[in-house]
Amino acid sequence: MGNCVSLDVSCHHQTLNHACGCLFGDGNYIHMMEANLEALEKTIQELEERRDDLLRRVVIEEDKGLQRLAQVQGWFSRVQGVESQVNDLLDARSTQTKRLCLLGYCSNKCITSCDYGKKVLKKLKEVEGLLAKGVFHVVAEKSPVPKVEKKHIQTTVGLDSMVEKAWHSLMIGERRTLGLYGMGGVGKTTLLACINNRFLEVVNEFDVVIWVVVSKDLQNESIQDQILGRLSLDKEWKQETENERVSRIKNILNRKKFLLLLDDLWSEVDLNKIGVPPPTQENGSKLVLTTRSKEVCKDMEVDDMMEVVCLSPDEAWELFQQKVGENPIKSHHDFLPVARKIAEKCCGLPLALCVIGKAMACKETVQEWRHAIHVLNSSSHEFPGMEEKILSILKFSYDSLKDEKVKLCFLYCSLFPEDYEIGKEKLIKYWICEGFIDGYRNDDGADNQGYDIIGLLVHAHLLMDGVLTFTVKMHDVIREMALWIASKFGKQKETLCVRSGAQLRQIPKDISWELVRRISLMSNQIAEISCSCNCSNLSTLLLQNNKLVDISGEFFRFMPALVVLDLSRNSILSRLPEEISNLGSLQYLNLSYTAIKSLPDGLKEMKRLIDLNLEFTRELESIVGTATSLPKLQVLRLFCSRVCVDDIVMKELQLLEHLEILTATIEDAVILKNIQGVDRLASSIRGLCLSNMSAPVVILNTVVLGALQRLTIWNSKISEIKIDWESKERRDVICTSSPGFKQLSAVHIVRLEGPTDLTWLLFAENLRILSVSGPSSIEEIINREKGMSISTVHPDIVVPFEKLELLTARDLDELKSICCDPPALPNLRQFYFEGCPKLPKAATEYLRHAWKDVEGGF
Repeated sequence: MGNCVSLDVSCHHQTLNHACGCLFGDGNYIHMMEANLEALEKTIQELEERRDDLLRRVVIEEDKGLQRLAQVQGWFSRVQGVESQVNDLLDARSTQTKRLCLLGYCSNKCITSCDYGKKVLKKLKEVEGLLAKGVFHVVAEKSPVPKVEKKHIQTTVGLDSMVEKAWHSLMIGERRTLGLYGMGGVGKTTLLACINNRFLEVVNEFDVVIWVVVSKDLQNESIQDQILGRLSLDKEWKQETENERVSRIKNILNRKKFLLLLDDLWSEVDLNKIGVPPPTQENGSKLVLTTRSKEVCKDMEVDDMMEVVCLSPDEAWELFQQKVGENPIKSHHDFLPVARKIAEKCCGLPLALCVIGKAMACKETVQEWRHAIHVLNSSSHEFPGMEEKILSILKFSYDSLKDEKVKLCFLYCSLFPEDYEIGKEKLIKYWICEGFIDGYRNDDGADNQGYDIIGLLVHAHLLMDGVLTFTVKMHDVIREMALWIASKFGKQKETLCVRSGAQLRQIPKDISWELVRRISLMSNQIAEISCSCNCSNLSTLLLQNNKLVDISGEFFRFMPALVVLDLSRNSILSRLPEEISNLGSLQYLNLSYTAIKSLPDGLKEMKRLIDLNLEFTRELESIVGTATSLPKLQVLRLFCSRVCVDDIVMKELQLLEHLEILTATIEDAVILKNIQGVDRLASSIRGLCLSNMSAPVVILNTVVLGALQRLTIWNSKISEIKIDWESKERRDVICTSSPGFKQLSAVHIVRLEGPTDLTWLLFAENLRILSVSGPSSIEEIINREKGMSISTVHPDIVVPFEKLELLTARDLDELKSICCDPPALPNLRQFYFEGCPKLPKAATEYLRHAWKDVEGGF
């Protein structure tokens, strides 16, 4: 019937109401559908344009280092969400509009169209709302400071225990400052980075963790820049004066609980001049620093110090394998032993292990690896990456030495073999003769300047403490660095010949005799020297610990500048050529532990000789005439030599007007008494060997022998050893202030019959080495009753062996105890017991525990 509408009135009553609402209600969703769709399309386009404009503003601000506001980011997120929903509605537009009829007032699917129209209207209002809210006057602001910035760490092999130890020191207890010290390349920065990153993992009380690299050229401005940059402030501080920066930093950090990490400190930093409030219990802040110098830790007055040491052999091997990778090492069974040798050359230094390991990663043949060992042994500075990545970094420690003489002293140490325990006194004697230091001695004969320099080098980690306190040693990689510097960075290799410990059987043929200044061929197998050479510049010649039998006179003919000649520990060498008289500049001659039978007549031409060492020369017959031949002699060492002091030798010694240091062997108790009666001789004695002596009583005066450092009693029968602490000038006055041997550090007793105890050792308060071997009548080292009687007179002498480092007891059949009350032995480093059947096991077990308590034992 024409244009009529047919409605199915049989539908559910609720559905009918819904349809009527769509057609005639307030929403009129179907009738307004097309208009709403057009409005939605236009409005979403405006919204997208506003979004794009706003995004450009945000990007510009973010490029300035600012961070977009959370409300701006939220608006972007809501726009993104509504945009996809609008697109879905617009995609359905064509389908929905085709269903419209009755001039758009109705639809052939009324309910579906009604729901669609309702969604369009709702989304239109939502888009209009977003458009209205998309007006922001400020879109970004300065970023809040993150509490911690993560540091990149390549590897932490062997550092886990150190990290835990440092963390415990920093976070537990009342300590506010921690100093981490160690040689260059040992992993201090990595350890500090581990501590920094730990704060990313744990809940902590700090408002901010600040990392600052100080470096060698300390400048307050640089430190301030890093702190202010870390706090993410505006750049206005770049134009401020130093005082204004100090105020700015102080004002900020006074309101924060901070942790300041100072990496690579070379000298003391005055935190007040930086603007950093000192960490205190009240402000809760803390400080951790890394440095190569233990002295810097002391200058900074840290609450706790930790030394970062080289890796153990197993840890070093693990790190080396990581850097090399498994394929090269496992590709052939011949690789493994060669690879281990290369890793051992690094001596546990992580920097060397990483650099050399990476360099070896591309070596695919055993021949290449064997060549690498050859290069590392002969001229390691030529190894790939060694100069620029290892030696140049370590050189900063050398550059930090301000005194040129100290630098020369350090470089001299490279003449000794790898892992060599260098005696401090011998080293100082070398330095004196070379003219590096003046050799001035204090009242007790110590070379203060020399020991001060050794201390500086140890604190700078250019030298290491030896196993015992009177020795030092040099890390192998540091030694390579020293040799590299001494040769002017490899450009003047001819001036230095160091082949110590190289198993040589003859003098090398490639020495540039005309140019060489120092030669070290010690610890080899050289038996004969027959060459003739012109060495106009040679100042030091070290030939000790070889197998020399003969040295030709021609060898010494042209060495006018030689000042140090060491021939010690050539046990077969029995003579020196008369041409040694050509060594007119010689100041130091060491013939100890040789078979020299007589001193050559040519010795009288050495008018500049100041130090003559004849210790342990069992074949030497006489030194008569030495005083007239060597008028400038200051040091004469006859300890444990065949030349024993008698009346004739006493007169000879008294003729030496400049004598300052004497070590002597004495067989007669009367001579011992007489030499203690000559002040100038007694005060010069540093070493005393009582050999084959037979006497009921031997008296040692602590006053006149105040400089005594070594005492050996060998193959003697002495019923009693008495200590006299009275001053010779005033016998009525007892020297109670310091009754003992202040300098005595080593006592060796071999085959001593007579006494049952050695309680007199209580007077050796600074004793570091004690060795007692039999057969002997000794039953106890310290007797209780005698010890109490001594402490009654001298209350300061109470604790025995407080500084003892080495204790040895062998073949003592009667020994029952060391001391009635077990001593603390806080410094014990080594001990040996053998052939002491009556010594209780409890005593040795106590010593074993004491030994383990000292840095884990040795």
